[in-house]
Formats: sequence, structure tokens, C-alpha cells
Amino acid sequence: MCGIVGILGKHEAAPILVEALKRLEYRGYDSAGIATVNDGVLDRRRAVGKLVNLSDLLVHEPLLGKAGIGHTRWATHGAPTVSNAHPHRAGPIAVVHNGIIENFRELREELAASGFSFVTETDTETIALLTQKYMTDGMAPVEAAHKTLSRLDGAFALAFLFEGEDDLLIAARKGSPLAIGHGDGEVFVGSDAIAMAHLTDQITYLEEGDSAILTRTSVEIRNADGEIANREKRTIQIDQTRVDKAGHKHFMAKEIAEQPTVIGEAIRHYLAADGSKIALPDPGIDFTQFDRVVMVACGTAYFACMTAKYWFEQVARLPVEIDIASEFRYREPPVGGRTLALFVSQSGETADTLAALRYCEGKASKIVSVVNVPESSIARESDVALPILAGTEIGVASTKAFTCQLTVLLMLALAAAQQRGEIAEDTLSQHLADLRALPGLLNATLDREPTLRDAAHNLSKARDILFLGRGTMYPLAHEGALKLKEISYIHAEAYAAGELKHGPIALIDNKVPVIVMAPRDALFDKTVSNMQEVMARDGKVVLITDKAGATEASDGVWETAVMPDVPPLLAPILYALPAQLLAYHAAVAMGTDVDQPRNLAKSVTVE
Repeated sequence: MCGIVGILGKHEAAPILVEALKRLEYRGYDSAGIATVNDGVLDRRRAVGKLVNLSDLLVHEPLLGKAGIGHTRWATHGAPTVSNAHPHRAGPIAVVHNGIIENFRELREELAASGFSFVTETDTETIALLTQKYMTDGMAPVEAAHKTLSRLDGAFALAFLFEGEDDLLIAARKGSPLAIGHGDGEVFVGSDAIAMAHLTDQITYLEEGDSAILTRTSVEIRNADGEIANREKRTIQIDQTRVDKAGHKHFMAKEIAEQPTVIGEAIRHYLAADGSKIALPDPGIDFTQFDRVVMVACGTAYFACMTAKYWFEQVARLPVEIDIASEFRYREPPVGGRTLALFVSQSGETADTLAALRYCEGKASKIVSVVNVPESSIARESDVALPILAGTEIGVASTKAFTCQLTVLLMLALAAAQQRGEIAEDTLSQHLADLRALPGLLNATLDREPTLRDAAHNLSKARDILFLGRGTMYPLAHEGALKLKEISYIHAEAYAAGELKHGPIALIDNKVPVIVMAPRDALFDKTVSNMQEVMARDGKVVLITDKAGATEASDGVWETAVMPDVPPLLAPILYALPAQLLAYHAAVAMGTDVDQPRNLAKSVTVE
């Protein structure tokens, strides 16, 4: 989603703002702009497309000033045009905004009746004009900004800059993340720590409803009730905010390659020192107190929950319901007192998932989150937050975050099984030994990349592709289809292999490749039977299996990718890698923007 940066500094702000915006490119955007105040004069520059277009503009039309704000916009209200790009200006005010103002039409009508005119299609312009109205009525900048904030309904992160004020920024958040960075005689604002990591390692995260009055020497934060609120200043780990590609062509390629390392870190984090049991962080989770688990997430994280449902029900014998957050929050399901509500989100700021969590507050027995950002809103509002330790993920299409989510959810299911007496100690010990060996298997899977690259090049010529799987390979089929369509723009759908005869088989011909994910497990024979039905109708099959599966079933298939042997419990984590590599190499073959695919944002912080 949109990215916000701001600075009250000692040096020219424009190049610093552009560098900070580059660090937010991963969030997705279609236009960008900055505004500065120089000796009291407010000015701005905006451009459509990539940040290089804004950089080029600044070469020909430079902006001076050591105070400024910047923005990368992902279009919601209004097309991606220069006039709709941020910062928006109304007289002496410039504003950058992440979110959606739900009552902007009502406010527009009020402003129009007062003689104010509009030049954009955006909801954000309403914020600037409303602030201008209050200043025209005689209010000072701080008073006008706070009066405006009190009128806004919806979700927002905001930064205000004022003409005549070289040492003033106002920031606010409600529903969208925003943080303050502290320097030596400087202060910064950013949508996340990544934006400010090259400037400071001292960060304060604004809480829901907070607003902040910033100068170079002071930070005053007020809560939603207007009371002074002292928020904690945190020291961030700079290593966790690195955004270089480390020699890879794309961030996605780097993040795929990082999975053996980050998954190994996650496994070690949740194992006791001697490796004999799973050690959950304090405060703990007592799974004997729950009759069921409700898992809620969006996108890739939802498919991680789909997979975890198999683990919790088969290993821990604990019933699980899963739901898409945007449906759950409005369906208003009953949540009983012996329910564990579990929320999964890479960013920890996903708007629908956060709203679903808040719906469960006071209803569920305990709220647990599985997140990649421990300081995020979802983590802070949970009873227990479990970090996945994937590190910064820049590619919009999630890879290492997905497999780290799976790893943590599996270890949570094993902990539940142990607490509930549903697993023998020797069986648990074997599963933990298998987990410790998993990074080596992941490395061996990455060695299969040339085979998968060749298969992906063939797949890139198709316009429609089907994925099939059974058991835990069924959620993986969904994830594989999502990855492919996200970054290659090839239409892809996933089906449970047993559902093939219930409709999807009508789609099969020699132009629709079918990717079958089938390790040689208890469901292998049934999956192969479905695969044979595809081939009998001239369907081209890409079989992803292990050595035994390839020996038994590869005759007549179009392509076969042979994975290392892996225990069935761990197969979803391992088989995520070939799905990711197929999508990646298909996208590369088609020449699409792998890291920043069209129309997508990394963190969806608005509905």
C-alpha cells in the first residue's frame, strides 16, 4: 500500500526523501511525489510511474528545503495521474495520506458549499482543503490539523506540512501504520522502519488514534482522547531492514534462496536448548483450554492457515475453522469462550485481519498472532504474538514469509498435540528431528531450479493453467496458482484433485497445462488416478513429486520435477519452493515486473 515519509532535518530534504521512498517501493505504487518548505515557501513535485520519473523531474526542477514529506501512491480514489498524486496541496497545506476517508463525499459537499473547489478525484484532497478552511477561519496550523483529524472517518496515516513552518510536521494514524524516527536534532516519519533505517535506529510506533506534533527538538504524541501519551522508543536492528538484492536479479529470487536460512532460524527459535521440545514464548498458550481454533488471514497467509488446519486436526486432534478475514469480519460468526482465535499476517497491519482480530476481542479465550513484524498493530493487540523471523520481505509475492508461517504453525500444532496428550514422545522427537533436517532438504530443492526453470519457460506460453493436489498439497496448489497469476499474469486456478470430475475436467485440452503436486504419500495413488484422467484428454501434466513418485507415475507426463524425499508432515513447506520457482521463472520469461507486479501492494492496509 501507499508509503509515507517525512523529515525535519539538517540537510536538503529532497534526496533524502527520494531515497526513503525507494525503500518503500516494495509496498507497491503507481505515482510518487514530495513537498518541501524552504525559507517558509511550500512547493512540491509529482510524477506518475516509477520513482526514476520523479528523480528525473527533480533534476530539471529541483526542490530546496530541509523540511519535507514524500509519498508513493497506490491508486484507490482516482486514476494514477499527476493531479491525483500526493502530496496534495490546498493553499498553505500539503498532505500525504495512506488509507481511505469514508466520509469524504460528505466533507466535499460541505467544502463546496463554503466555496472551495476541487482539482482531483481523490479523498485525500478533502483533508488538505478542510485544513485550509480551518486556517482561513483563523486557526493555527496545529489546531487546524487536529480539528481536521476529528472530522475524518475511515483509515488513515497522515503527515501535514505547512507553508511558513520550516520546523513543524504533524503526523497521525488511525487504522494505517506510521512511525517516528529520532535523530540528533532531526526527526523523521515513515510508514515503517525500513523507510527510516538509513537515517536512524531509534523508532517510536504510533498507536491507534495517535497524533504527533514534531519539531527538530521535540516530539509530542497525543492519544485518541487528546491526552499526552509517552510511547516507547525502540532500537531497531538495522540488519533486519536491509533492502539490497545480494547479487540476485530480483528480490523474489533472493528471498526464495534465503528460505533454508530463515526457516532454520525459526526452527531454532521455537525449540528448547536441547532440541527435545517446543518452547513457546511467554505468555504461554495452554491448548487444553480450547475446544476449537479459528484461523483468520488474507491471501497467501490464508493458504498457510488452510495447511495448518490439516496439522492441527490430524496431529493435535483440535478442530479448526478457517476464514478469509474480509468475510469473517462481516459474517460476525459466534466465537465461544473456549476458542483460540489465531491471526496470520506478514506485515501485521493487514486491515481486514486487524478488524477481524478486534471483533474477537472479549469473545475468544485467547488471541494469538503469527506475524513477521513484532511491533505491528496485530502483534501489539494480541495476547501472544509469535514471530516468524523471515526478515524483511521486499517482493510483493510472498515466498519466505509463507514458508516461515508454515513452519511456525506446524510447531504450534506439535506443541498443541503434546499439551493435549495426542502425540507420543518418540513420535514428537522424530518430528523435531525431521524439522532440524528441513533446511538441508530445502537447499537440495533449490538445486532443482534448472529443471523448474525449463518447465516454467514452457508454462509461460500458456494462458490458462490448473493446479491439482490432495491433502496438504491442496492448499499448496492454491498457493502455487496464486503465485503464478500474481507475477506472470497467467490465469491459474487450483482444485482438489478429487474435484476434477465435478466440473474442472471440462477445461482440459492440450492448451491447458496441469501442475500436479504429488509426493509419494498415502494419497498418491488417488492423485495419480486424477492425473491419468487429465492425460487421457490430451492434457499436459507437470508432475512435482519425489523419486518414488517419478518412478511410478512419470510415464507420459509433459514435465517431471523430482523433489528430495521428505516426511509427509513437512511436505507442504518443501513443496512450496517448486511452486515459487515455477512462478518466478515464468514471470521472468514473460518479462513482467517480478518484484512489483501491476495493481498489487505488499501490505493491504485499507479495505
